[in-house]
Amino acid sequence: MSRNEDIGFAVRRLANAIKRHAEKRRDSLGIEKIKGISGWAINYFYENRDKDIYQRDFEEHFAIRPSTASRTLKVMEQKGLIERRSVDSDARLKKIVLTQKATQQHECILTDIKRREDILRRGLTDTEINQFFKLINRITQNMEEEND
Repeated sequence: MSRNEDIGFAVRRLANAIKRHAEKRRDSLGIEKIKGISGWAINYFYENRDKDIYQRDFEEHFAIRPSTASRTLKVMEQKGLIERRSVDSDARLKKIVLTQKATQQHECILTDIKRREDILRRGLTDTEINQFFKLINRITQNMEEEND
């Protein structure tokens, strides 16, 4: 089997191309690099911005320890991505709210992801896209079964 027929190599090559594109776009858009769980956290807070989210909700959603959640939120607060605000019903509770900076960056990232997805799908038919997902899901299942 040649390198051109190696599924793992092809997937890695595609993943690297997508990563390079995302990093290039992030830099050109002036979006701050967000590490670790923080990017996922911003998305979680953004999708739940109409609800009161507390540290315990964050811990439960990501299945992380209170100490990990506390450190992550502290760093996000220092970077100006979130604020912790007191609630009227209990002064000890602080809800987590995205700052305008984080909201704007997240919306910019969502727009960029949509743009990249359009690029990835360019020239492909709906049938080809469906076949791609069928194949990638089967390959993923093969690997997950092997890793169990």
